[in-house]
Amino acid sequence: MATALPWWSAGGAVLLLDFGSKHLVRERLVEGDILALAPFFNLVFFRNSGAAFSLLADAGGWQRYFFVCLAALVALTLSYLLTLKHDRTESFAYSMILGGALGNALDRLAFGPVTDFLDLHWAGWHWPAFNIADIGIVVGAACLFARALRASANDA
Repeated sequence: MATALPWWSAGGAVLLLDFGSKHLVRERLVEGDILALAPFFNLVFFRNSGAAFSLLADAGGWQRYFFVCLAALVALTLSYLLTLKHDRTESFAYSMILGGALGNALDRLAFGPVTDFLDLHWAGWHWPAFNIADIGIVVGAACLFARALRASANDA
C-alpha cells in the first residue's frame, strides 16, 4: 500500500488539475467561446457527451452512464495495480490514466457532458478539443506503449 501512495497522489494531481481547469473554463467562458492564444492554439469551451473524437456523442444519453461505469472499472483496476510492484514507467502510466479517467468521470457525473477546452490547430485543421484528463490518459497510454516497445526490443 505504501508504494502505491505516491502514484495515487500523482493520479490525484491530474484529477485536481483537470477539475480546477474545467471549473475555470465553465466560470469564465460561455459555451462556444474561442480565445486565440497562439497561431496554433485556442482556449475554447465545448461540451462533449461522447468519448474521444465525440464517439457516441449522439447516442441518446445512455453513454453517460456507460462511460462513468467504464471509468470506475478502469479506476478500480488501476488503483489495485498500483499496489503491486512495477517499474516507474508503468506506475507513472497507470497513475496518469487513473487521474484522467476519474477526471472525466467526475465531469460526467456532475455535469453530463465533459468540458473540453484545449484546441490545437494548423492551417485550418483542428484537432478535436480536449482537456487535462485526456492529456493524462494519452500520456499514460504512450508510456505503456513505449515500455512495451522497449520490452519487445529487449526480447529480440
